Amino acid sequence: MVSESDRDADRHADRESFPEPEPGTGAGGGPGAGAETGPASNAARTSVWLDRRAPSRSRRTESPVGLDRNRITEASVRLLDADGLAKFSMRRLAAELDVTAMSLYWYVDTKDDLLELALDSVYAEIAPPREDADWRDRLRELARSYRELLVRHIWISPLAGTFLNIGPNSMLFSYAVQDIVRATGLPLERQTGALSAVFQFVYGFGTVEGHFKARCDATGLTQDEYHQQAMSTIRAQPHMRQITEASDELMAARGGKTVEEMRERDFVFALDLLIAGIEAVRDRTGSSAR
Repeated sequence: MVSESDRDADRHADRESFPEPEPGTGAGGGPGAGAETGPASNAARTSVWLDRRAPSRSRRTESPVGLDRNRITEASVRLLDADGLAKFSMRRLAAELDVTAMSLYWYVDTKDDLLELALDSVYAEIAPPREDADWRDRLRELARSYRELLVRHIWISPLAGTFLNIGPNSMLFSYAVQDIVRATGLPLERQTGALSAVFQFVYGFGTVEGHFKARCDATGLTQDEYHQQAMSTIRAQPHMRQITEASDELMAARGGKTVEEMRERDFVFALDLLIAGIEAVRDRTGSSAR
């Protein structure tokens, strides 16, 4: 049972606002982007991965048997997947683990700590690309895995653009991306731009795809049913006719019988365009791919 003191602690933790990305920093969730953050409720806090201090909040309970940071992180991911970021709280997490909210403070100082731990943990789901494959195939594999992660855990998007992304799993992902970009043969000064072009695209694509899928699930409609209803409503508006006619032509030319097929065609082609652009710049600068 959660006591009143636990609720007070939970309300205090939930008032701690998420640090906001500063405008123009490009903190869009790119791998290892090191998103710069603006003022937070605790200006001295930078990352749970940099803070080696033991949680400083005064303890009112004994550390529960069987509770550890890994178990807390796994439960956080389950709640975020089920309820979303807006509903996530220390109180709900404590109820999920059948402990008091104050018990969680043996392992973390704030709710932000939990969110940062949860964010890094899901990056472990991205399989490393094949080491013996061509850089183009490795890039496609990693881009697809990142896209699928963003769709599977839609709460990742705002957090990846907020925190520093320097946990162990995030850093492994960042290293894999950088290793592929190095293999393109691009000059060193062009490599960060290529990295941003590909993975900021994937971040945006996966974010939109994930939220569209979640919206459809919430209505009880399939993606095709939702799309058809939306388009029917738009077509019924006379002032939208010119736009919808142009959209219909694009949809017909692109091919694909379902929303998922059309989306997949767009993703593959857009990624091919980016790869072709990397090759063109590399050839123009006289570098060579490894």
